[in-house]
Amino acid sequence: MTQTRLAHIEVDDGVYAPQADSWLLCEALDQADLVTGKRVLDICTGSGILAVETALRGAREVVAFDISPAAVACATRNAERAGVRVDARVGTLADARLAGPFDVVVSNPPYVPSDTPLSGTGPNRAWDAGADGRVVLDELCDLAPDLVAPGGSMLIVHSEFSDPPQTIARLERAGFDAREVASQVVEFGPVMLRYAARLEAAGLLEPGRRVEELVVIRVDRR
Repeated sequence: MTQTRLAHIEVDDGVYAPQADSWLLCEALDQADLVTGKRVLDICTGSGILAVETALRGAREVVAFDISPAAVACATRNAERAGVRVDARVGTLADARLAGPFDVVVSNPPYVPSDTPLSGTGPNRAWDAGADGRVVLDELCDLAPDLVAPGGSMLIVHSEFSDPPQTIARLERAGFDAREVASQVVEFGPVMLRYAARLEAAGLLEPGRRVEELVVIRVDRR
């Protein structure tokens, strides 16, 4: 299992630790068999788990971005522990755009609906994504034509609460083929449990429900 193979991943305080969404995206990457010999971008890298995973699979080059300096330092050390090279950089999606295009893009972006102001680089920036959970997802969709090379692909994981069908529709309008390739229903983790009352009040969550569906979307440039 991916969890066993990547047991060497260590997570510093303030850095998003691999969870169910991370594992689901890793497993989708296993199934897709996309990265051998390719130039790969891991955007919102966190601990670097996806960057390391693609490097272990024989990617020609792996570039990883995160707005958090702590995450970038953590990802760099995890790549060193795994014996692979990852070029981890502090930066935004706009910075990643300037480094593109890439053959493969993988992303576990912030996607939790939240009314917390989006500022700084604290650990909540790994999940808080505006009122509809789409602040980063929408930017990722908008920049996809510059991030993904012709014939390239992207894998994105997010929650049912951030409207995966909208991601598919936006990317198809931008000239990509997009479809759901993996999903998993999981119990709420600590963040979603803290936010459950607000989601209920906003009508996004049925009262008392404490599970969510995670979805991986595969995007292929036509």
